[in-house]
Amino acid sequence: MANTVPCAVVRLSVTASASTTRHDFPPDFHLWLRHLQLPRSLFLYTRRHVEGAYAQGGRSLSKILDGSNGFLLLIIYNRFKEDVALLKKLGVDAYRFSLSWSRILPGGRLNGKEGVKFYNDLIDLLLAQGIEPCVTIFFFDVPQCLEDEQDFAEYEVCFFEFGDRVKFWITQNEPITFTKNGYVDGSFPPGHGSTSARPSAKNGDIDVLVESIILVMVDVQGGKIGITNMSVWQDPYSDAQADIEAASSSRFFGWFVAPIVTGDYPPVMRDRVGNRLPKFTPNEVKTVKGSYDFLGINYYTTNWAAYKPTPPAVRDGVPIGEQAGSDWLYVVPYGIRNLLVHAKNKYNNPIIYLTENGVDEKNDKSATITTALKDDHRIKYHQEHLAFLKEAMDLGVCLKGYFPWSPFDNYEWTEGYTVRFGMYYVDYVNGYTRYPKRSAIWYMNFLNKNVLPRPKKQIKEIEDDNASAKRKRGH
Repeated sequence: MANTVPCAVVRLSVTASASTTRHDFPPDFHLWLRHLQLPRSLFLYTRRHVEGAYAQGGRSLSKILDGSNGFLLLIIYNRFKEDVALLKKLGVDAYRFSLSWSRILPGGRLNGKEGVKFYNDLIDLLLAQGIEPCVTIFFFDVPQCLEDEQDFAEYEVCFFEFGDRVKFWITQNEPITFTKNGYVDGSFPPGHGSTSARPSAKNGDIDVLVESIILVMVDVQGGKIGITNMSVWQDPYSDAQADIEAASSSRFFGWFVAPIVTGDYPPVMRDRVGNRLPKFTPNEVKTVKGSYDFLGINYYTTNWAAYKPTPPAVRDGVPIGEQAGSDWLYVVPYGIRNLLVHAKNKYNNPIIYLTENGVDEKNDKSATITTALKDDHRIKYHQEHLAFLKEAMDLGVCLKGYFPWSPFDNYEWTEGYTVRFGMYYVDYVNGYTRYPKRSAIWYMNFLNKNVLPRPKKQIKEIEDDNASAKRKRGH
């Protein structure tokens, strides 16, 4: 795969303001939606999760370290037709989801006919509605039976079953998250390592994982393939040289990007990690270098970087941005422009897709649905980030698409149901009914280039339903 195709950039004068519109972006810039369709498995105990149906569709049971399961979830498995219809109404032209390996390979064997049928039905329905399916092959979902046998590398089944229709592939999502949390500090399943553990020459798990992530790139049937990395932009905490260097070295997505661009790990990693870092053979360098069509970046927030163990988000009592629902998420829109320009300059101006970007709020179980639908902060978040995306494009960044996180409220990693990222409110108590938040109406207007009225009748019905008392939300 080559990533040297010239990218035309439309240069317009734009300021980072809420006035950015769909017309400010070129016709070939895609505004999509990203949603995780993933079952619970050993490698997730509280994670982004919407597919549910943990015991249906030929799916083998997974071991969950906290004992929970996917029963009280969005059950997209049983209502995906409804959700695709909602995506169509929004006006998106593509939808990103990931695969459940315990559904495709239940018991570790290629006999998951029901699971394969589910994905075929979903893909066919998306295409029938004019929505391109964008598939993430691996999103931390390793069934325990395959982990035990150490044979979870049968990725080609994806291309055999779905490659005739799926033309946009992502091999891995956020390998840094899976590697660090699962194999270094042990905070996430599978729990290898501990909070005091660090990679060493004897720590084969992490070495094998990193190499497999990079070497998994394969040829596909006329499609595009890339990898998605999470990155927090880092600003220096002070003018001290140590803090400036800390900010530079902490932009760690080079760990997984540099090898596929240059054929080796970043020099700063070689200098600091030394012999603990695997060395690529000449054949591996030839295989890996340039083996992608695009880079995916997940961006949510920015921190200050200091020469200290934990990057701070607060300086002199002042946070770097407004805190959202999650304790790690501060709203810093300019960080996405800086990050994209950094990637352009450092990695030969690759084609980039912003594969996740969003903001959450606390799940207030005492709030009415009417109140919960008023998410003006989410509209502002996306408006401001889109404006800085446009600035980055004007600076020459070859950005080709944007996936907001997320169309629907869902199960959010270790935070469970305590926060909500969705443009659609999901009633976890009463049948998982979806209600459009203000942000959904705004995004619909943005994509369709016209102004659509809010669904007053539906909102009125909700208000009537809540007139006598506040209904508890949650699970």
